[in-house]
Amino acid sequence: MKAPRNILITGASSGIGEGLARHYAAPGIGLALTGRNPDRLADVATACRAVGADVLAQPVDVTNARTMEEFFGAAESRWPLDLVFANAGIGPSTSCQNDPAAINRQIINVNVGGVLNTIHPARQAMASRKRGQIAIMSSLAAYVPTPDVPAYGASKAAVKSLGLGLRAEAAADGIGMTVICPGFVHSRITKALSRAPLIMPTDRAARLIAKRLRRDPAIITFPFLFSALVRVIGALPDPVATALMTRTSQQADRKAKVR
Repeated sequence: MKAPRNILITGASSGIGEGLARHYAAPGIGLALTGRNPDRLADVATACRAVGADVLAQPVDVTNARTMEEFFGAAESRWPLDLVFANAGIGPSTSCQNDPAAINRQIINVNVGGVLNTIHPARQAMASRKRGQIAIMSSLAAYVPTPDVPAYGASKAAVKSLGLGLRAEAAADGIGMTVICPGFVHSRITKALSRAPLIMPTDRAARLIAKRLRRDPAIITFPFLFSALVRVIGALPDPVATALMTRTSQQADRKAKVR
């Protein structure tokens, strides 16, 4: 894949999205950035402009298909997009703490619905040019049962399956489709967790993702050791994997309470 010049990133106000925006920002680069928090998004946009990038930044609700289409239209009228990151996502600690049903609905709406509302307008625009690349942010949680955060794991498994399933269809239109499955990366989600093994700095994760995307792989996983462990657990019979993950979660919770 050639170096992208015009890039759209959802969830760019923090975490991996912010890291990607800062990584790609440079003279001659166009960045279309969305995020839930207007103040944090404005800070990211300012930092990217300071190094010479042309930035279109707008708070957008990724669960609203119409507003996402409008944002894509605004970005496309400014410059044709080469690379789109369907990155926006939330974890169980973000809001609605006293309403588990609301938490689950919100996670699915953002993590799955937001991805759908991002990739559909991206594919339409790129198909007309027969070129482009779409990167979908999943997680290593897509490989294993997640008893402590079941809706989060389910949402990431869904977008992983979606991205891999669409890859061949997108390729017929000249579009690359890659699913990214990171482990723990410094973000507002991981900050609230009681455990985050082998956590990776955001800037390092962004550099790794950008480097690997150049080869247009079907999937990107990292870090290596944690990824290998998760894949091994995921390959176990379902009852065994679920019991193992449940026990691990319970032990971590007990240690967190002791501290």
